[in-house]
Amino acid sequence: MIEPHPISSEHARAICEEIGERLRYALRDDYADLPPRLRELMSRLAELDCEAPTLVPTIEEMTRPLEAA
Repeated sequence: MIEPHPISSEHARAICEEIGERLRYALRDDYADLPPRLRELMSRLAELDCEAPTLVPTIEEMTRPLEAA
């Protein structure tokens, strides 16, 4: 039996978003030494990534009981 997650899904999502923001902040200067065209492509990739639907399952999807096939 899968034990329920000890924190609510809203808190788990907020934690994930905060980690993402901190990583983006910490890694933002990594592109400074890239050639201009590559920097432009990396910026475009970041824009597209924000527009794309997430492939990461939600806490509810990960913790719900398995259904028999």
